[in-house]
Amino acid sequence: MDARNNIGSEGVFAGLRARLFSTAYRMLGTRADAEDVVQDAWLRWQAADHDSLQSAEAWLVTVTTRLALDRLRERKIERESYPGWWLPEPLVEMDENTPETAAELASDVSLALLWTLERLSADERAAFLLRQAFDQDYGDIAALLGRSEAGCRQLVHRAQEKIREERPRFPSSPEAHRALIGAFMQAAGRGDRDAMKALLSPQVTLVSDGGGKMPSFGRVLEGAGRIAGVFWSIEHQNPGCVQYRMARVNGEPGLLRYVKGRIESAQSFHIDDGRIASVFVVRNPDKLAGVPQQFLDTAT
Repeated sequence: MDARNNIGSEGVFAGLRARLFSTAYRMLGTRADAEDVVQDAWLRWQAADHDSLQSAEAWLVTVTTRLALDRLRERKIERESYPGWWLPEPLVEMDENTPETAAELASDVSLALLWTLERLSADERAAFLLRQAFDQDYGDIAALLGRSEAGCRQLVHRAQEKIREERPRFPSSPEAHRALIGAFMQAAGRGDRDAMKALLSPQVTLVSDGGGKMPSFGRVLEGAGRIAGVFWSIEHQNPGCVQYRMARVNGEPGLLRYVKGRIESAQSFHIDDGRIASVFVVRNPDKLAGVPQQFLDTAT
C-alpha cells in the first residue's frame, strides 16, 4: 500500500471509528473491550485489500461485530460468575457538546436498553443490533452468525419481543427527562423521602452493580417507598457529605453521586409516563475509572 492509499484508508477508518466503537460497546458493555475490538478491526483494516471492497463501512461494521461477538462468547463464563448483577460500564460525559457525546446521541446506548440486551443470548443480541441498529439484511446476518435466514429472523423477533416489554409506554421528551432527574437530584440531596416518592413510579425498580468490591443489593429492589428509602439512607448515614452532579450517562441525563467528595456511583434512569420507572446504579469502582473522581464545585 503506497503512502497516499494509507492516508486515505486512515481517513476512512477515522470517519467510522465512532460508529465502530458504538457497535462494539453495545455488544460488550465495557469501554476497554470495545476499544480493544476497534483496535483489532483497525489491524485487519490495514491488512485488507481495500480496492476489492464494495463498501468499506459494511466491511468494517461486519468485522467489528464478528470480533465483538467472539469476545462476548469468551466473556460468558466470566459474566455468569460475576458477583451480583452485572451492569454495563457507564459512558459519562460532563460536556454535552463533545464529539463522543454527539456520536452516542446518534444511537440508543442507554443503560436501560443495554440491561435488556445483556439478558439476550449472544446471537440474539448480535442479530438484533445488526438488523435494528445497522439495517443489515438477513442474508448478511445469516452469513455472519452461521445460521439460516429464517433462523436469524426468529432471533430478531425474539429479541424484539423481549425489548418491547421493557420499552417505556409513554416516553418523555429530553427536556422533561432532564427536568425530572434534576428534581429527583434536589430531593435526594435534601434526603426528602416524600418528594422522591412523588417522582418515582409505584412499581419502580433499582438494579445495583458493586462487582463484589462495593456493597450492592443481591436482588432487584421494587417499590417507590423502598427505593426512596435507599437514597434517604445514604444521606442519613453521611449527613452533609453527599453531593450529586448531573451528567450525561450513555446519552441521557443521569446523576453522579459523591460521598465525602469522592465518586460513589453513576446512576441512570428509565422514564415512563412522567415518572422514574427504573434506576441503574453502578458502584463497581472498576467501571467508574472514566468518571471524574472528585466532586467539582462548578457542578450545575
